[in-house]
Amino acid sequence: MKKLILPLITILGLSTTMNAQYKTIGKIHVYDESVTTLIDPTTPIEIVAEGYTWSEGPVWVKKGGYLLFSDVPENKIYQWTAEKGAVLYLTPSGYSGSTYYSYEPGANGLIINQKGNLVSAEHGDRRIAEMPLGKPESKKSLTGLWEGKKLNSPNDVIQAKNGDYYFTDPPYGLPGRGKEEAAKEIAFQGVYRLSKKGELSLLYDKMARPNGLAMNVDESILYVGSSEPKESHILAFPVDKKGNLGEPSVFFDAAELAKQGIRGGYDGMKLDKQGNIWTTGPGGILIISPAGKLLGRIETGNPNSNVNFGEDGSTLFITSKMNLLRVKTKTKGLK
Repeated sequence: MKKLILPLITILGLSTTMNAQYKTIGKIHVYDESVTTLIDPTTPIEIVAEGYTWSEGPVWVKKGGYLLFSDVPENKIYQWTAEKGAVLYLTPSGYSGSTYYSYEPGANGLIINQKGNLVSAEHGDRRIAEMPLGKPESKKSLTGLWEGKKLNSPNDVIQAKNGDYYFTDPPYGLPGRGKEEAAKEIAFQGVYRLSKKGELSLLYDKMARPNGLAMNVDESILYVGSSEPKESHILAFPVDKKGNLGEPSVFFDAAELAKQGIRGGYDGMKLDKQGNIWTTGPGGILIISPAGKLLGRIETGNPNSNVNFGEDGSTLFITSKMNLLRVKTKTKGLK
């Protein structure tokens, strides 16, 4: 009896076997052998959901065991489980108006805060908002004004151990996406802290396009990625005991990747328990050591917006343009 060999089908870099549950895509590059303790270079990058305009903001909800992620242009948030796939969770997600506002009006970055509520960085409504899970009627604004002026379009948000929020405010959700326009009320693109008491502080205003952000293990450093092509780097800010930022230094620069023709800006980022940074960046998802050394790169073949760890903490979810991706790691997320 002849042995049945299932064919491998490859179309434009997209591969699947006839008996596989999910299609796979891309590959994993090794720049330093130590990355193999964090991820197996042969592990598949699975497409677990597809068909979105620009997927963003993945966050794992431990209580319930599901992933939430945004489709920013469509003003929607989806819920994903391995059993049911992706289903619509919330619309509108970040713009409550009834007329056209901009190309990217919806919620962008999402987190689950210390109270177990969903916190969203909302483009169209230009605010940071909080909502008990499954209760959109109870959504409330946490902040939306700086010195009486509307924020640009809050992009990514995190919460420190003491309860304070940090967020970035580039102009991508504005009608003109940051070009000269009447809708833009603030001249700069800021990095802010919202204290647990509700006090908003501008921490830094010298980045052209501040985007993804994360804190190191002991929260003494705030990393902020730039999505401005002329500033293709991640800055590291020292954080004092009051939560204020000192002068930044360049933590990682993509100059060497650019010499290889690999270009692009930075978007969302997360840390693993060892303090390594997993960030969207030039050529895919970059894995960078706490010392700023590039260890590896997950290439997806598409622009990528954000990442987060989920399931048992060792699965990395990637929002990659029209796709939601999943890849197994050998480490676990910091939070």
